[in-house]
Amino acid sequence: MTINRFIEIIPKIKESIVDSNFSQLKMAPPFRKDLLDLSRYNNSKNAGVTVLFHPYNERVFFTLILRNEYKGVHSNQVSLPGGSYEKNDNNIFDTALRETNEEIGVDVNVVKLIRKLQNLYVPPSNYDISPFMVYTENELKFFKDKNEVKEIINVDLEQLLDDSNIVNPKGSNISDRYLNTLVPAYKLNGYFVWGATAMILSEVKDIIESIL
Repeated sequence: MTINRFIEIIPKIKESIVDSNFSQLKMAPPFRKDLLDLSRYNNSKNAGVTVLFHPYNERVFFTLILRNEYKGVHSNQVSLPGGSYEKNDNNIFDTALRETNEEIGVDVNVVKLIRKLQNLYVPPSNYDISPFMVYTENELKFFKDKNEVKEIINVDLEQLLDDSNIVNPKGSNISDRYLNTLVPAYKLNGYFVWGATAMILSEVKDIIESIL
């Protein structure tokens, strides 16, 4: 999809109504229900993430990150830019923008909000995530935070819209925590994208496809 076409349909993206629960559950890991039953949801932490659309060679891309290895449940996983709410943030959207700037170095002053997506609770890290679809009209320069980000991954939107990129790899191929489980995932730029990130992107996919 060209960036001009994407900008043209943004008003419809803002107004599109989909079943967010259904969209997210299509890409939910099979063990999600068990984790929710064991969760500490009442004491959850807040986080904001962005689905950042931007032009490259006149086509529309969005940005993912490969996190560094660290002592945590999301070590070495592909994620959306974003992170934890801090007391100096005015609201959770400010959190998402601040963290996006810190992790991938984009100038958030040129980033425009399209719409908020449905919140998603992540049991392993006890985060309640607020996702936001955002965009820029001009090409971006990226500067990764080497302490948190191993790689910045820019993905052509058409890859997300292509159903052939939905796969079900064994958990052993994407995580050392669920060795014998088949997990729904997207295969984007050669990376398995699964879990909360895939669930959020599934809602994005359904919203965009609803108006095409």
